[in-house]
Order: sequence, then structure tokens, then C-alpha cells
Amino acid sequence: MLEIKNQKLTVSIDSHGAELTHVVNNKTGYEYIWNNVAWPKHAPILFPAIGRSTDDEYLINGKNYTMQQHGFVSDYDFEVICHRDTELILSFKGNEETLKSYPFAFELRVSFILNINQLMVNFEVENLSDNILSYSLGFHPAFNVEKEFEKNRLSIKPDRTQLEKFEIVKNPFPYLSGGVRKLTVSGSSFDLDRQIFKEGLVIMTDKVNHVILQGRSYVVKMDLSDFPYLCLWTKENEDLPFLCLEPFFGLPDMINEKQELAKKLGNDRLKVGEIKKYQCKLTFE
Repeated sequence: MLEIKNQKLTVSIDSHGAELTHVVNNKTGYEYIWNNVAWPKHAPILFPAIGRSTDDEYLINGKNYTMQQHGFVSDYDFEVICHRDTELILSFKGNEETLKSYPFAFELRVSFILNINQLMVNFEVENLSDNILSYSLGFHPAFNVEKEFEKNRLSIKPDRTQLEKFEIVKNPFPYLSGGVRKLTVSGSSFDLDRQIFKEGLVIMTDKVNHVILQGRSYVVKMDLSDFPYLCLWTKENEDLPFLCLEPFFGLPDMINEKQELAKKLGNDRLKVGEIKKYQCKLTFE
């Protein structure tokens, strides 16, 4: 486990998957990140896929390739490029094993930088292959919330009178139906309710720039301006005190449709030799 620290926060990151595992308030001892075997993850990185592919396969020019749920980088150790008191940079490059399921050369760099009570989580994707790189990138942090779920409040910016989400169909895993549904809340600032997650994950159709999650003992603010989608998730039908706020560049598959990678809805794309950067800024109070 790797640590960065300043006067306000102590942050731990596992080099396996470059996964954020702890963010602790040094003054109060409050832990912001979920740590419990009831959902044994903390903040996995999703690359080069988000969600589960139809039949665990996708297409490149009509040829089948196997792809596991949420891609594969969370299964690999990242190389430490830089480790200072308040900064950590990690890197993963595609290898012979990943080429079997994703036949492209790439590098994914993830950096964690502390500045007072803010944690910048930066992602950098470089296309090292000789073809256009099509991929999804997601960040899946789970935050501790008050045990009484309804005692937590969520605010989404910019304000809207009615929030909408992609309709999700479970088969048994969540896929897009192609439809859009209204969220069962009024406005874009509301108390949490488990009914919101009765049908599983919630992916907003509208662009979200900022989201604030707060309870009596904490406030978490997220700036996800570099990502087109926000996903909200907690384990449906279970009374667990956590909520995931997930910046997505990419979307799950359409139900019962094997996807051609180059045309996959929501994917980002890089030209040969191109580099793209994304940032998720977290503020803890």
C-alpha cells in the first residue's frame, strides 16, 4: 500500500489496479472511502470497458474478442513512476496477455495529488498502437455515508428541474435498453432513497459537472467536468451505507447487441500517438 499525506488528509493507494483505498481526515479520523467485505472493493478503475459486454464479447471488424466486466486494468499491478509526500504517479502498459482480449498497445497513467483538502485523480491515456484506440474509462469510488440512508443528501450541478437516466435492463447484468427514464426525485438536490436504486445503477443522461454528497459527519464534493456521464450506484436490495459516485467516459452495452468497438456508444477515441488527459477532483470536508 502506498501513502500520500498532508496536514489535512492521509490517502492510501494500492498499486494493484491503482485503486484508491483510504482517504482519512487527519483531525477527526473520519474515513471517507468504503472498506467492508460486503462489497470488497473501494475505487476500482474501469478500462478499457465499462459494464459487461454481451456474451462477454465484442467485435473488431466483425471478429469476436473476449472482454470481462469493466475491463482488465484493475487486475494488474501498476508501476510506480513517482512517489512524493503529496503525489503518486502509477503506470500500466498493455502486455501480451491483454493483447488477447484487447489487441492494442497503450499506456494508462494514473496520478493522485493532494492539495490541502483536495485530491486530484488524473488519468492519462496514450495510444501506442498503429490503429485508432477506442475505449471506455471509468472511476468507481465508493464513499461511506450515514447508516440511515435517507440522512444523506445529493446535489447535482448544473441544476435541473427534472433529472433523467438511461433505462437499464438486467439480464442478469445491467445493459442499456435504448430508452430514457425520469429519475424519481424532484429537482437536482435531494435526500437519498433506496427506491432510486431499485432498478440498479443510475447513469445520468445529462452532463453533470459537479456533485456534492453530504451527511451529518462528512461532505464530499466531486468535479467531473472532464467526463460526460455520472453513474450512481449502491448495492440494491441491501442496506449498506455506501454510495458510488462514478465519472464515466463510456457506457454499458445495449442489451443483446454485440458491440463493434470502433462504433461503441459513449467510447472515447485516440488517434495513433495521441494522448488524452482526464481529471476527477475530490474535496473532503
